[in-house]
Amino acid sequence: MWNVKWLSAFFCIANIKCSMLIVPETKSPYDALWHELSSSYPYTENSNAENASEATLIHEPFFEETSSQVNVTAQLGSDVILHCRVNDLREKMVMWTKRKGEQMHLITTGTSTYSSDSRYSVEYVPPNDWQLHIKYVNERDEGHFECSISSVPPLVFVVFLEIIVPRVEIVDERGLQTPDKFYKSSSTIELKCVISKIPQPTSYVTWKHGSRLLNYDTSRGGISVKTNLNSMGAVSRLYIANANKNDSGNYTCSLGDSAQTTITVHVLNGDLNPAAAQQSGTANFSKQFVHLVVLISFLMTMNQLR
Repeated sequence: MWNVKWLSAFFCIANIKCSMLIVPETKSPYDALWHELSSSYPYTENSNAENASEATLIHEPFFEETSSQVNVTAQLGSDVILHCRVNDLREKMVMWTKRKGEQMHLITTGTSTYSSDSRYSVEYVPPNDWQLHIKYVNERDEGHFECSISSVPPLVFVVFLEIIVPRVEIVDERGLQTPDKFYKSSSTIELKCVISKIPQPTSYVTWKHGSRLLNYDTSRGGISVKTNLNSMGAVSRLYIANANKNDSGNYTCSLGDSAQTTITVHVLNGDLNPAAAQQSGTANFSKQFVHLVVLISFLMTMNQLR
């Protein structure tokens, strides 16, 4: 009697209903998947071989990649192609799955795609490349993708996909990220946006004041944007001359649709200096702290005299 366990992988193919498979404990999940698939996509061993072992020795398929796993990196929002090159496939079939913990999700079999996610598709490129295409990758796509062959036992090749999420920061003069910046009326606003973790540098950096795009704004005048690319990413600077109260508000630096950050700009009239106000607040706090220390010392002294 076989000991059995539930395989927590659901899939739909052709006219086969979605179902949970019961698999012998000694077999891999791939055996169960291929067994279910075989009813729609039958294959046979070479009939000219004297026996099954000889057929396996002669016609066993193999992956062109010598290692069992490769790592692929992709920028958030880009399109990616995962390669699975199989030699001597003959009548066998290739399947792409995505592993999430103990669960295995069927994506493609042969040239057919069964994923409900329309971003996924498969393409066979002769002579041996079974490509899994993923459009507009997001963070949920990161993980282990497995390309398997319907041999006995199934052969598995793993591709780990890492998604690089760009980092966008608006920094002050010290290079530290800050949520607010203060400017005097009639001064020049200068905002610096640092973009890092970009495997493929891009110049598609935009600035907005509220919902208004500033990169090509000519209605106000005195607005300029300068973006410099480097090996680590990009640095973009926004300049607004002769600032006034109408220039106060939220400013957003964005890298396409991938990442963005926002800062609040305050344009102040008169000589009010936030730095001075902060120093004043610090001084008041210091005085209060000194008074508290003196009071505690006095109470301790009185307690000792009792």
